[in-house]
Amino acid sequence: MSYAIIGFGEIGHALARAFARNGIEVAVATTRDPASFAADAAAIGPTIIPKSLTEAVKADIIFLAVRFESHLEVAKALPDWNGKIIIDAMNTQAPLEELGGLPSSAYIAKVFNGATLVKGFNHLVAAVLDQDPAVHGGRRVVFLASDDDGAAAKIGKLAENLGFAPIKLGGLSEGGWLVHARGKSWGHLIFKDLIKFE
Repeated sequence: MSYAIIGFGEIGHALARAFARNGIEVAVATTRDPASFAADAAAIGPTIIPKSLTEAVKADIIFLAVRFESHLEVAKALPDWNGKIIIDAMNTQAPLEELGGLPSSAYIAKVFNGATLVKGFNHLVAAVLDQDPAVHGGRRVVFLASDDDGAAAKIGKLAENLGFAPIKLGGLSEGGWLVHARGKSWGHLIFKDLIKFE
């Protein structure tokens, strides 16, 4: 299984550090030349591999960590996304009318034609996501929502491998709303920093 993070801002850096802490290789990419952020990637660790967008989208599992308005440019990188799992780690304040009345994750699922989408890793602010998820004898929670149980299970396993405690919220039309930005208001689970104890 291969992994990529598209977007190398605060969230992209935080996700990359989670991979680095656990010695898991991940490609990082933006729409810029990889040489422009190679030093940043190297500073995080040897398992963080800068790549072009064209190369990075060959991965099996892809974190989408760009600004919401940039997702259309990323979607053009492949003619179809069959067989890919996209983890939507973005937030948006776009009005619901612009999203066709859908939660942002369901809207994104239509744009990335053929991909299976999991909403996840978006409810924590970057400074919290950046921290080691092992805290106070427990593990920091990440919420996952998807219309595909198999994809949700795969991303749940990845979350565990990264040290997090995944909690599945159901489908995008149910759980997706709980972690969705609605105009200028937010879903009930956005910014909740929860710890799971075994």
